[in-house]
Amino acid sequence: MIPKHTIDQIFEAVYIEEVVGEFVHLKKQGATFRGLSPFTNEKTPSFYVIPAKGIYKCFSSGKGGNAVSFLMEHEKMSYPEALRWIAAKYNIEVEEEQKSPEQMEAQTERESLAVVMAHAQQYFTEQLISSDEGKAIGLSYFKERGFRDDIIKKFQLGYNPEGWDTFTKAAIDAGYEKKWLIAAGLTRDKDGKAYDFFRGRVMFPIRNVSGKVIAFGGRTLKTEKKIAKYFNSPENALYNKSKVLYGIYLAKHEMSKLDMAYLVEGYTDVIAMHQAGVENVVASSGTSLTEGQIKLISRYTKNITMLYDGDPAGIRASFRGIDLILKQGLNVKVVLFPDGDDPDSYSKKVSSSELQEYIQNSAKDFIVFKTDHLLGDAKGDPTKRASLISEIVNSISQIPDNIKRSVYIQECSSLLDIEERVLLNEMNRLLRVNTTKQKSPSPYGAPPPPPDDLFLPPPIEIPAIQPGSAKNPYQTEAQEADFIRLLLNYGNYPVRLAIQDDNTGEEEEVNISVAEYLLEELEHDQFDLNNEVYKRIVARYATYLEKEEFPDIKAFTNSEDNEMAQACVQFLASPYVMSDNWELRHGIYPETEDMKLDRAVRDCINRLKLNNVMSLIQLTQEKIRESENDDELMLLLYEKKKLDSVKITLSNYFGSSIL
Repeated sequence: MIPKHTIDQIFEAVYIEEVVGEFVHLKKQGATFRGLSPFTNEKTPSFYVIPAKGIYKCFSSGKGGNAVSFLMEHEKMSYPEALRWIAAKYNIEVEEEQKSPEQMEAQTERESLAVVMAHAQQYFTEQLISSDEGKAIGLSYFKERGFRDDIIKKFQLGYNPEGWDTFTKAAIDAGYEKKWLIAAGLTRDKDGKAYDFFRGRVMFPIRNVSGKVIAFGGRTLKTEKKIAKYFNSPENALYNKSKVLYGIYLAKHEMSKLDMAYLVEGYTDVIAMHQAGVENVVASSGTSLTEGQIKLISRYTKNITMLYDGDPAGIRASFRGIDLILKQGLNVKVVLFPDGDDPDSYSKKVSSSELQEYIQNSAKDFIVFKTDHLLGDAKGDPTKRASLISEIVNSISQIPDNIKRSVYIQECSSLLDIEERVLLNEMNRLLRVNTTKQKSPSPYGAPPPPPDDLFLPPPIEIPAIQPGSAKNPYQTEAQEADFIRLLLNYGNYPVRLAIQDDNTGEEEEVNISVAEYLLEELEHDQFDLNNEVYKRIVARYATYLEKEEFPDIKAFTNSEDNEMAQACVQFLASPYVMSDNWELRHGIYPETEDMKLDRAVRDCINRLKLNNVMSLIQLTQEKIRESENDDELMLLLYEKKKLDSVKITLSNYFGSSIL
């Protein structure tokens, strides 16, 4: 358990833009930060971080919350994991008792796997640099590859001893459960006997974007053909290979800073590039490039340069990746190293500056790259040439942006000496065949502003007759949501209220806060909200007003009541930001909601009152139908008449016609 005072300290120290910025490329926009959603595959940014409120809001997926809930949603961390992650980032000491084996077993699967993976990385690294076997075999291999000590440490490289179950025994002796070692893919079980999955291999820890070890790649140093050169960890609750890139943790900041990602094939390619001073480089972890991996890159940059071997296998691999990258709306170039070289070997033949110069000068746009290679293969064969042209046009058709497609069609027409019209017809045919476009739901639209009044009449009174305990059938979620939105966003704002003196009948204006007005009207007319979460928000706000203070909004967004926190974020975030240029450059002063709060809160309350009156009328009508007592019937008819009168008054307020 993390003590309450430590949790409070973590929430006080955290800057949400810094936490989210570890995973999403954010751009400052006024008082907010904006970026592409990490939860959906969008082309136009709809993901907002609002530092002043300590929240994020993704308008494409509907997700939102604080820094802790972001880590829980995006990184699939548990609540304690997210708190510890932030505490480590801000150097906050978390005092927790040492976990016993029984406590470790009681942890969630993800927590247990994370603990086991971290221990394994430390064990393998220690074996590499301290044990005789590790130094003689593993460290010697890395030294022969030319890797410096600082690079070996930077990538946390390691070695798993040759013994049948050396690692497994050591881990169990250290208190780690065998079932978690097996679940992590570090240990295998054969006929009840455990053995090391990666025995006798040099180890490449695979880390996620936050730096946590989630898997391993292991390379054998044996030459037998029957033995697979590389083993990767099996997938588990932490590791989904199609959504992970090797080196992403060390590359993400440089990718964002340079607005470029270099994509290579292997672990050693990434390491060698870092040693040569090129850090914005990632690898697909021994798997074919996937859509999930491209989306991961797109958080930090829209530009990818593929650095592949110049042999036929490297060219085929680049062809497979090009269309996938284009389909995600990213820009792609290709660099092929001289035949026989890969990024690792070539980086050792030249200096760092020569390597970067070669990449810059050799990078070809995908259309030039494909044209050079495919038409070279055609060798004057018209049938083959036509087929290859179709393949190039098919790549262009993957691009989601119409303007980019048009530009590439023009370039393709020039390179291939074919009429642009012919290429356009072919592309349109492919688009009809290969794509199905679904219309996106309409973006959030603000309703037209209500007319403003200089002076507001006194509140409309509702007869003191109570409905049953059933929910109000006339009250909608949207109307209740508007009540909560006003309460959270403008609770401490003053509004003018007309009060009528009971003796003289004269009206006078008084100032009252929005929160006091909303909650007093709710209590005065004795009606309630239907939504249970909204009720809890109102109850919590009321406790602050009773102490004659207004709550910090983080009392809701950081609430231990997750439903309440999520609901509050929905009302505190907006996809629209008013540009300062309206006033500064154009002398236009748009009217904002906070300028006409008097009308907004009055409208909100009166709509709720109208709903309540409609419910009371329905209830009274039911009682009239069931009444068998003349005196009771007369009383009910009188109440019905009063309710009808109030209904007409409220309807007139909104300009509605009542039949």
